Amino acid sequence: MGAPSIIERLGILADAAKYDASCASSGTAKRNSKGSAKGIGSTEGMGICHAYAPDGRCISLLKILLTNHCIFDCHYCVNRKSSNVRRARFTPQEVVDLTLSFYRRNYIEGLFLSSGIIKSSNHTMEQLVETARILREEHDFRGYIHLKTIPEADPELVHQAGLYADRVSINVELPTDSGLTRLAPDKDARQIEGAMGKVKNDVIEAKDARKRFRNAPRFAPAGQSTQMIVGADAATDADIVGKASRLYDNFRLRRVYYSAFSPIPDASAVLPLKRPPLIREHRLYQSDWLMRFYGYKPGEVMQATEADGNLPLDIDPKLAWALKFRERFPVDLNCASREEMLRVPGLGVKAVNKILASRRHRTLRLDDVALLTQSITKVRPFICTVDWRPVMLTDRADLRALLAPKQEQFELFTA
Repeated sequence: MGAPSIIERLGILADAAKYDASCASSGTAKRNSKGSAKGIGSTEGMGICHAYAPDGRCISLLKILLTNHCIFDCHYCVNRKSSNVRRARFTPQEVVDLTLSFYRRNYIEGLFLSSGIIKSSNHTMEQLVETARILREEHDFRGYIHLKTIPEADPELVHQAGLYADRVSINVELPTDSGLTRLAPDKDARQIEGAMGKVKNDVIEAKDARKRFRNAPRFAPAGQSTQMIVGADAATDADIVGKASRLYDNFRLRRVYYSAFSPIPDASAVLPLKRPPLIREHRLYQSDWLMRFYGYKPGEVMQATEADGNLPLDIDPKLAWALKFRERFPVDLNCASREEMLRVPGLGVKAVNKILASRRHRTLRLDDVALLTQSITKVRPFICTVDWRPVMLTDRADLRALLAPKQEQFELFTA
């Protein structure tokens, strides 16, 4: 049997990369090829298609592994050393050629490149850096590059990656140290966090240098991100929220991504037999949003969890918190602060900003609020206006059932 063609290898290595969710391209520096004789690519302007899958994953990047060969044996990974999967490998030049070819066809806006560990962590990191170097230096590529870095690699190699990439990321893999020790024996939590701390310091130093010297090199202008696997171990949502909060605070991460565990072929006996509900991943993203944009503290998000430490699946975390702290409601929209209104289920940041702007000119009525929000039914039990007061509605014992989205059974064959 001959060696697989580049198209066959692309199929294998693109499929192997699908488990990594941390590929969004937000926050990078603006660059384009105007004024350059040989530059190619752009992170802005016409021809850039930002496409997202229904579960929120970005699909506008060429997202592949350099190789799915790996010397590590992480139980949850389909590419682990003991896994019986078809293996493939690209050279750095082949990845460069694919990236440029896809970009010229307007299929992608950039490259997301990760890899299994081949030979050693340093050797693999050198290959990843070489790919980015060829794109930037030999082809003057101005598009987006996201490199998945390896915490076990030499810090200087990770630093070089940040000089070429817009964003770098290091996966913490699992929410708890005990889970990591049990399911990924080749990885070390302290080493991972040490590498993330080094990247954080490099980003800060590069920004400071840019303030003093205009031509100072950029270092990962889109920052760093990480990913946690949900449902592979016994960690609760409270554990995950607490871990994410510490990562944001300690390492100034741009994003923490969540990836629901997916059963893999020939799985280890220590792994669960079923994947967690995908809605659990969605609820964690919602809780992340509450902390980043709505002013909720991690402890408050944890208060929205059920007795088992997990967020409810039938309602969103914001509504779950409001139902537990009904004494904070109703909120008078004609005089409440922005922070108080952001706690109201059904009111998003844009709606609250519109309410603040509108009430400068008029006293708000319930009909006015209905024009500013998507679901006045969800909002009504938690607000007051000049013509509306919920009276006993806020304290109804069946309020959760009234506000929970109705479960709808879809039919395969409909008229």
